[in-house]
Amino acid sequence: MTSVKYRLNDPGLAPRRTRMDIPGWAGERQPRANGSHEQVWHCVPFSEGAQYGIELFYPYDFEMQVTTRDGQLEITGDWGEPPSPGLQWPPFRNFGGAFYTYQILLDLKVPPGFAIRTEPHPRFYTDRTDTCPIAVPALVRNFWPMLFFCVFKAPAEGRTHIFRLGEPFAQVIVIPEEANFTVEPMSPDEAAERELQSRRIHASRPMLAKETEWVSSTDTVFDGTYRHLHRAAKEKARKS
Repeated sequence: MTSVKYRLNDPGLAPRRTRMDIPGWAGERQPRANGSHEQVWHCVPFSEGAQYGIELFYPYDFEMQVTTRDGQLEITGDWGEPPSPGLQWPPFRNFGGAFYTYQILLDLKVPPGFAIRTEPHPRFYTDRTDTCPIAVPALVRNFWPMLFFCVFKAPAEGRTHIFRLGEPFAQVIVIPEEANFTVEPMSPDEAAERELQSRRIHASRPMLAKETEWVSSTDTVFDGTYRHLHRAAKEKARKS
């Protein structure tokens, strides 16, 4: 178990392991049953990916909006006086027109050999309003004692990003500092082994899908094969 410790400068809301809001940004609480509409949480790979990181929350009582109008970036909010002396205020800045920054002042301490990487919060992928902020990926190594600011992609012309109290605006994942891997073709034996695995899964689908197959409201067939194998793999890893 890897421990990630945090330190906040006021104002701030404590980060937490990312959760899926159902109902909410992750969809409605619809069963895996005939006639249900597809929800992103129905997909195990998306659900695992969405909950892999740490979500960051907007801490201010007032709503903040970032809009691109006539090619110009506009940042509006009821700023008032700075909540503490010496704090950059407002905490949002135009960054070259195509981006903007938010002074977050968050310290996330990860173990040696690890780093944190910012990325869009998973609700960005389910947002139908184009109002969810789009955090720009950035890798910060553990020798750096403070995440001073987050960078966001500016909204498209006529669009507005909205920050509201308690809403997550970005996700952080914990990864190795160095990407120590290569990309290369499989050997013939490795490729043959993977092909055999694929064929075995395909041949087993009718059995694995028994009593779990359902058809959505848009006639998409879900058979539960991945979910079955996912549970089996986790159980095997737990026992090993």
